[in-house]
Amino acid sequence: MAHDDTRSRLAQRMFPDGEDPDPRFTLANERTFLSWIRTSLAFIGGGIAVEAFTGAIFSPGLRATLSIVLMAIGFVLAAGAAFRWFRIESAMRRKESLPLPLIIPIVSLASALGAGLLVLVFSGVL
Repeated sequence: MAHDDTRSRLAQRMFPDGEDPDPRFTLANERTFLSWIRTSLAFIGGGIAVEAFTGAIFSPGLRATLSIVLMAIGFVLAAGAAFRWFRIESAMRRKESLPLPLIIPIVSLASALGAGLLVLVFSGVL
Protein backbone atom coordinates (compact mmCIF):
# COMPACT_ATOMS: atom_id res chain seq x y z
CA MET A 1 0.00 0.00 0.00
CA ALA A 2 2.86 2.35 -0.71
CA HIS A 3 0.69 4.35 -3.10
CA ASP A 4 -2.49 4.51 -1.00
CA ASP A 5 -4.05 7.92 -1.64
CA THR A 6 -5.98 7.87 1.65
CA ARG A 7 -2.83 8.27 3.74
CA SER A 8 -1.25 11.64 4.41
CA ARG A 9 1.99 12.60 2.69
CA LEU A 10 3.81 12.39 6.01
CA ALA A 11 2.54 8.83 6.57
CA GLN A 12 3.55 7.88 3.04
CA ARG A 13 7.05 9.27 3.60
CA MET A 14 7.58 7.75 7.03
CA PHE A 15 6.09 4.35 6.18
CA PRO A 16 6.33 3.86 2.41
CA ASP A 17 5.84 0.09 2.47
CA GLY A 18 3.58 -2.38 4.20
CA GLU A 19 -0.05 -2.28 5.25
CA ASP A 20 -1.93 -0.35 7.87
CA PRO A 21 -1.91 -2.45 11.05
CA ASP A 22 -4.96 -3.11 13.19
CA PRO A 23 -5.83 0.24 14.82
CA ARG A 24 -5.86 -1.39 18.26
CA PHE A 25 -2.17 -2.22 17.95
CA THR A 26 -1.30 1.22 16.62
CA LEU A 27 -3.16 2.83 19.53
CA ALA A 28 -1.43 0.50 22.01
CA ASN A 29 1.92 1.54 20.51
CA GLU A 30 0.95 5.20 20.94
CA ARG A 31 -0.07 4.62 24.57
CA THR A 32 3.28 3.01 25.27
CA PHE A 33 5.03 5.95 23.60
CA LEU A 34 3.08 8.38 25.77
CA SER A 35 4.01 6.40 28.89
CA TRP A 36 7.69 6.76 28.03
CA ILE A 37 7.16 10.47 27.39
CA ARG A 38 5.50 10.79 30.81
CA THR A 39 8.50 9.07 32.38
CA SER A 40 10.92 11.36 30.54
CA LEU A 41 8.98 14.42 31.72
CA ALA A 42 9.24 13.12 35.29
CA PHE A 43 13.04 12.93 34.96
CA ILE A 44 13.19 16.42 33.46
CA GLY A 45 10.90 17.76 36.19
CA GLY A 46 13.05 16.04 38.79
CA GLY A 47 16.13 17.76 37.41
CA ILE A 48 14.42 21.13 37.58
CA ALA A 49 13.21 20.42 41.12
CA VAL A 50 16.69 19.43 42.29
CA GLU A 51 18.08 22.70 40.95
CA ALA A 52 15.26 24.81 42.37
CA PHE A 53 14.72 23.30 45.81
CA THR A 54 17.93 21.68 47.08
CA GLY A 55 20.15 24.71 47.54
CA ALA A 56 20.40 24.12 51.29
CA ILE A 57 21.09 20.39 50.93
CA PHE A 58 23.65 20.01 48.12
CA SER A 59 26.71 21.99 47.12
CA PRO A 60 26.23 24.06 43.95
CA GLY A 61 28.40 21.71 41.87
CA LEU A 62 26.63 18.56 43.01
CA ARG A 63 23.23 20.19 42.59
CA ALA A 64 24.04 21.25 39.02
CA THR A 65 25.44 17.81 38.19
CA LEU A 66 22.37 16.01 39.53
CA SER A 67 20.08 18.39 37.66
CA ILE A 68 21.90 17.99 34.38
CA VAL A 69 22.06 14.21 34.69
CA LEU A 70 18.35 13.91 35.46
CA MET A 71 17.37 16.19 32.60
CA ALA A 72 19.74 14.40 30.20
CA ILE A 73 18.16 11.06 31.12
CA GLY A 74 14.76 12.59 30.40
CA PHE A 75 15.85 13.81 26.98
CA VAL A 76 17.40 10.44 26.11
CA LEU A 77 14.20 8.68 27.16
CA ALA A 78 12.09 10.99 24.99
CA ALA A 79 14.31 10.37 21.97
CA GLY A 80 14.35 6.63 22.68
CA ALA A 81 10.56 6.58 22.97
CA ALA A 82 10.17 8.18 19.55
CA PHE A 83 12.72 5.81 18.02
CA ARG A 84 10.98 2.79 19.57
CA TRP A 85 7.53 3.95 18.44
CA PHE A 86 8.81 4.27 14.87
CA ARG A 87 10.53 0.87 14.91
CA ILE A 88 7.43 -0.90 16.24
CA GLU A 89 5.08 0.87 13.84
CA SER A 90 7.35 -0.08 10.92
CA ALA A 91 7.56 -3.70 12.05
CA MET A 92 3.77 -3.94 12.42
CA ARG A 93 3.24 -2.49 8.95
CA ARG A 94 5.65 -5.01 7.42
CA LYS A 95 4.21 -7.86 9.54
CA GLU A 96 7.64 -8.56 11.09
CA SER A 97 8.57 -9.57 14.61
CA LEU A 98 8.68 -6.67 17.03
CA PRO A 99 12.19 -5.37 17.77
CA LEU A 100 13.74 -5.81 21.19
CA PRO A 101 13.51 -2.76 23.42
CA LEU A 102 16.76 -0.79 23.68
CA ILE A 103 15.32 1.77 26.09
CA ILE A 104 14.79 -0.59 29.04
CA PRO A 105 18.51 -1.20 29.70
CA ILE A 106 19.04 2.58 29.60
CA VAL A 107 16.36 3.14 32.24
CA SER A 108 17.67 0.29 34.38
CA LEU A 109 21.24 1.56 34.28
CA ALA A 110 20.18 5.15 34.97
CA SER A 111 18.06 4.05 37.91
CA ALA A 112 20.87 1.97 39.39
CA LEU A 113 23.39 4.80 38.98
CA GLY A 114 20.95 7.29 40.46
CA ALA A 115 20.23 5.08 43.46
CA GLY A 116 23.95 4.54 44.05
CA LEU A 117 24.61 8.26 43.82
CA LEU A 118 21.85 9.01 46.31
CA VAL A 119 23.28 6.46 48.75
CA LEU A 120 26.70 8.11 48.45
CA VAL A 121 25.25 11.59 48.91
CA PHE A 122 23.09 10.79 51.91
CA SER A 123 25.75 8.65 53.59
CA GLY A 124 28.07 11.66 53.53
CA VAL A 125 30.65 10.24 51.13
CA LEU A 126 29.95 12.99 48.56
